[in-house]
Amino acid sequence: MHPRLFAAIANAAAFAGLAALVAACQSPTPAKGPDRTALSTMERVALGANGCWFKSGDPAFAAYKLAPELNSFSGRPRILVVHKGSPESRPLLVVQAEGNPAKMQAFGPMMSEPVAGRIAADVTRWSGGNRACS
Repeated sequence: MHPRLFAAIANAAAFAGLAALVAACQSPTPAKGPDRTALSTMERVALGANGCWFKSGDPAFAAYKLAPELNSFSGRPRILVVHKGSPESRPLLVVQAEGNPAKMQAFGPMMSEPVAGRIAADVTRWSGGNRACS
């Protein structure tokens, strides 16, 4: 066998082996999903709440108004549910997120009412990227 041909074959084999080794060390591509930062999570929740609770005319939320506070300097973007007639009054529901991945909290008087289970399920669904209404 010609020495140059032998060297070319050896180099090709070494290159193929190196390529296989590098490919084996690669981590799998992470699954695509929604952005889990607090702001992105609360944007999804605000869009879901606005569309499913308020714009849809849902009777459980007919007396209330959505007040989003997504540009929070505290690092906790949130949405508030307040009385329609007195938006300056104390919120009846606060849903907020903090961190990355976002940790969600929902609290206020509405979380002691029969609608609390639905609120929790809706917020969990929307924060995970599912846009469906209940």
